[in-house]
Amino acid sequence: MILATDHAHGRHSNVRRRLLVPLLLCVMATGVVALGGCKVQKGAPGQDGKENADKGPEAVPVEVATIGRRPIAASYAGTAPLEARADAQVVAKTSGVALQVMVEEGMRVRAGQVLVRLDSDRLRLQEAQSAAQVRKLEANYARSLKLAEQKLISANDIDQLKYDLENARAANRLAKLELSYAEVRAPISGVVASRSIKTGNFVQINTPIFRIIDADRLEATLNVPERELATMHAGLPVSLQVDALPGKTFTGTVDRVSPVVDSGSGTFRVVCAFDNGGVLQPGMFGRVRVDYASRADALVLPRAALLEDEAKPAVFVVRGGKAVRAPLALGYVEGEWAEVRSGLKQGDQVVVAGKSALREGSAVQVIAVDGKPVAVAPAPKAKADAGKKGGSR
Repeated sequence: MILATDHAHGRHSNVRRRLLVPLLLCVMATGVVALGGCKVQKGAPGQDGKENADKGPEAVPVEVATIGRRPIAASYAGTAPLEARADAQVVAKTSGVALQVMVEEGMRVRAGQVLVRLDSDRLRLQEAQSAAQVRKLEANYARSLKLAEQKLISANDIDQLKYDLENARAANRLAKLELSYAEVRAPISGVVASRSIKTGNFVQINTPIFRIIDADRLEATLNVPERELATMHAGLPVSLQVDALPGKTFTGTVDRVSPVVDSGSGTFRVVCAFDNGGVLQPGMFGRVRVDYASRADALVLPRAALLEDEAKPAVFVVRGGKAVRAPLALGYVEGEWAEVRSGLKQGDQVVVAGKSALREGSAVQVIAVDGKPVAVAPAPKAKADAGKKGGSR
């Protein structure tokens, strides 16, 4: 009985073993299929690549400006320091002690005004001595003429007295001139720029003691390339800006043009004159612009739109949502504007910002026109994603 039972138990175990093995194999196979199915499910929506391919390259955000019309001028610009039209060093023409200094730095003086009085006692005595000699010789000459009528004096003696008298008169005039030098006078009208004398100083002859400048009219000299020689002439309008007075513009005219070109530098001199209202000062450094031609209704574009790496002028124009390279011919250039002679028409939109990322035919997205922001619509992809989310619900 025991043997029969054990035999039956072993038989049942073998039966269970034979049933479990196929079941495990089936479960394992099912898992592999499931995992494989998951992989297929993950890779199945392979439509992302297709969507990206259909979408194409992203649009480049750019700012554009509209081509329009405005006045523009042809000009030549340069830099130069301002100089006083008249600048005089006042020197003492005689020696002496300064008894009275009558002006200070910054004072306005007129031509002929007395600036300094020097000690003139010695000069006055010399003038008196020469005057006495003249009177003596005049008397001698008058007597000689009476004697000549009586044939009591030779013609040679009369001539000698005449020459002596003329010499004495010249010496007297020189003494008077020296005496006048004791009063140092202003040679020009203007402002006293510097003073190097004080009351009581002994002044040597030909010593500079004052500097006077005429600041009512200032000049700026430009060295202009010879290619501009035909465009420059007297009377052209000139504008001036100085670093010391930012935001202010002063007007003047071309005063004179040198007809000679310097062979070393290849330039010629153009002198511009400015009437000063007391604001400008000699020595200020200024930016000068000479306008030699103008157009009242020119087709212009911002210079910022020009492609810098091009041998010939060109811009990117927005047409049909794409960037199109457009070569053009330029005319006058003034400040931030350039005249368009050919290649564009009024109303065209040229790229002024973002052009470095563009190529011919690049898709563009305009974010600003003439400096004003443009409302950008939501991207189509965002709308599609929202629709998918709604459908999944």
